Amino acid sequence: MSPQLEIQLIAVIVAVACSIPGVFLVLRKMAMMTDAITHTILLGIVVVFFIVEDLNSPFLIIGATLVGVLTVYLVEILNKTDLVAEDSAIGIVFPLLFSIAIIIISKYAGSVHLDTDSVLLGELAFAPFDRLIINGLDIGAKSIYSMGIILIINALFVGFFFKELKIATFDSGLAAALGFAPTLIHYGLMTSVSITAVGAFQAVGSILVIAFMVGPPITAYLLTDDLKNMLFISSGVGALNAILGYQFAALVDVSIAGSMALATGLTFTLVFVFAPERGIVTVLRRRKLQTVDFAAKSLLFHILNHEGDENEWLENGVDTIYNHLNWKRDFLDDIVAKLKREKIIVEKENILKLTEEGRKYTISSYEDIVSSFKI
Repeated sequence: MSPQLEIQLIAVIVAVACSIPGVFLVLRKMAMMTDAITHTILLGIVVVFFIVEDLNSPFLIIGATLVGVLTVYLVEILNKTDLVAEDSAIGIVFPLLFSIAIIIISKYAGSVHLDTDSVLLGELAFAPFDRLIINGLDIGAKSIYSMGIILIINALFVGFFFKELKIATFDSGLAAALGFAPTLIHYGLMTSVSITAVGAFQAVGSILVIAFMVGPPITAYLLTDDLKNMLFISSGVGALNAILGYQFAALVDVSIAGSMALATGLTFTLVFVFAPERGIVTVLRRRKLQTVDFAAKSLLFHILNHEGDENEWLENGVDTIYNHLNWKRDFLDDIVAKLKREKIIVEKENILKLTEEGRKYTISSYEDIVSSFKI
């Protein structure tokens, strides 16, 4: 397998592995917890390194995972006091643990290959050079297998505990009442996030881990209300961003991780603007239609209210309606033209009148509005 293909494969695996727990972080409004965890786990790596003195030791992952869970625990302790909001708690715990790690590195690890660049930034271009060799046989880049295992773990975790995760995410009180132990589920999810972060950032860097864990889930959130669909869409979007980012980086010779993060941001922006249900264009169009619909019904109610009055010729005259409703003339003309096209009203001698179908529609609309306010 060529290095170029291995880089893309690693990126796709990382993107999917990150997007799975990321969906639940986004739904729980804990997206920025990812940023905190991807930095504070450095403390776990540093502490365990001084114990085992081996950067390749699997115990580093255990130490980093424990510190990741500790980060969540400390944030929740501060948040539960009601004296500090969750974002403020993250802003306190994250710099505290991260700075402790930085101080330890700068003070005691100056003579070894352990620095913030090596453990935080990562570089996808170098991932294919770290090979997994068994009995003298080169079977590929280590990151493919390590992240592949983490991806499988995340998929199995969500698959086996999907119902519990779903209920605990949307209604923790109901989950507790049903005996699902929402606290245990929560820390299981945070453990998954920590393992994924520590497994991924050495290959792709902490910034890209954050981008993959937050960007695709948010993008999927704008496209669907179904949790299962959100998981699949998030995974697909993450994989697509990884491939597009690499192709762009290869084309213009720039940072691979930076290009993938850029692709993640651009994909979200496109969906944010053009999503069928929640996109800005759709929302603005819906608001415009609602404005026109409200205006049209207001005009119809006015016409119906004065229909048959001795002053109907005056009250339902176009000029009088213009003065009564205080609308811009162009807007009124557009509403009148719309209702005429739909054969709801007709204009006779500059007086607006309801057609038979228009009268039925107006009465039905009025009754619907009245009934909606009944208790």
